Amino acid sequence: MKKTIFSRLAAIIIPSLIGISSVFAQHNQNLSSTKSYFPQQSTKVLFVGTFHFHYPGLDAHITANGDQVDVLSASRQKELTDLVSYIKKFRPTKIAIEAFPEWKAAEKLKAYKNGAYRLERDERYQLGMRLATELKLDTIYSIDDNSMVSALSKIDPEYFKALFKDYDYKSEDPYSKMYEQWYKAEDSLRAKTSLLAYFKHTNSKRYHQLGHGAYLVGDFKLDDKRGADALAINWYSRNLRIFRNLQEITESPKDRILVIFGNGHGAILRQLLESSPEYEFIEFDSLK
Repeated sequence: MKKTIFSRLAAIIIPSLIGISSVFAQHNQNLSSTKSYFPQQSTKVLFVGTFHFHYPGLDAHITANGDQVDVLSASRQKELTDLVSYIKKFRPTKIAIEAFPEWKAAEKLKAYKNGAYRLERDERYQLGMRLATELKLDTIYSIDDNSMVSALSKIDPEYFKALFKDYDYKSEDPYSKMYEQWYKAEDSLRAKTSLLAYFKHTNSKRYHQLGHGAYLVGDFKLDDKRGADALAINWYSRNLRIFRNLQEITESPKDRILVIFGNGHGAILRQLLESSPEYEFIEFDSLK
């Protein structure tokens, strides 16, 4: 009797499993076939998320003086050479940096090539212009942008004043406190880790995702979805505009674009680049 029952169950279950496997196989095949609708070659982009070498103190988290890295010291300059040599393996044809057009990056690059700005700690010089010079690139692109808030707030100042009330990245939210402890641990780690090792650590997908999570707690939970709206028209808007600026300097699938930005931008720019059929996101630690 038991054998008969098991035989009947097998007769029902096995064909069902085969059918399910067949559906999954067909589904995967259909997903693979979508590639045929888009170009086979996409513009390669290497995003290099960095901390700000000159510590301008403009971010919500301020690094303690004892944990700040002096990139002009002899030991850190050697590490910078290692980092630059590693990034050069990407063979970029264009370099884009976190700067506004009025910063006049192209003019500064010309001066840098003539010996100016060599003692500036700013990563735009220590990484961006140094790489452009060593790679013999004739320009460097500024693709930073303001969010839509800067324009909209002029239309209705009172509304935006109310919208952004207490939106200052300071919160008693327990997750915000966890992030503050994490930031301090990262500052300490950076102070005793080589630059190349640290950049590989901080440019991983998981690191970007975790860093982005800080925007989804604390002030994000302000009353009546106010925090969500503030994030959308401020931080998200800015990064979407940065991505649009990147599109505007992209001329060909043969371009290889190096993007050097504060690492806080990493999660959103990574998502946009990975989702876009125009681009291929290159993992930082994959360079050979």
